[in-house]
Amino acid sequence: MVDKVASSAEAALQGIVKDGQTIAVGGFGLCGIPEALIQALKHSGAKQLTCISNNAGVDDYGLGLLLQTKQIKKMISSYVGENKEFERQFLNGELEVELTPQGTLAEKLRAGGAGIPAFYTATGVGTTIAEGKEVRQFDGKSYLLEASLTADVALVKAYKADKAGNLVFRKTARNFNPECAMAGRYTIVEVEQIVELGEIDPDEIHLPGIYVNAIVLNTRPEKRIEQRTLKVAG
Repeated sequence: MVDKVASSAEAALQGIVKDGQTIAVGGFGLCGIPEALIQALKHSGAKQLTCISNNAGVDDYGLGLLLQTKQIKKMISSYVGENKEFERQFLNGELEVELTPQGTLAEKLRAGGAGIPAFYTATGVGTTIAEGKEVRQFDGKSYLLEASLTADVALVKAYKADKAGNLVFRKTARNFNPECAMAGRYTIVEVEQIVELGEIDPDEIHLPGIYVNAIVLNTRPEKRIEQRTLKVAG
């Protein structure tokens, strides 16, 4: 039986992560981010990284930790509004940013994982997103040609895995994680539970283990939320 379980996040990244790589990181805001793997990436010291992620975390959590240590040279993202260090580096010319509409980003990753080099979309036509991109007409409507995305390494969060890497995601924490996993040439997944092969019903598998190279167990994720709203009783 194939056993893809690594002893730790650090061990899973050792010899895999290198300077100058492109890293796809799952998550939406702080929901469903592979926090242990991000910490291990920080500790690896790898630098000059291009990170593909919906967002850049916050100043003290998620990918914001790698911005603090200036390990990221470029972000390919769709939302970056909650990170002051991101803003500072961008305005000072220290960080390259490629803003991509959220749905387009998801499709660029999905297409990359499916082996599709590019696709046409109406999103962004007539905006700065279209600058330098091919535009074609289909049935009288304009579409942009968007290149797909792949990554050297993908860091992903799932809820459960068996030892062969078959994955189950949990609710909204699924978000960009399956697409990142598919787009990575080497995919490392952080999970809360690991079970034996055969314990997950095939109909419950959200992503097959063929996309997964290594699994890391994190039984106590922080699961931060970005804003807490309290209702006063009575």
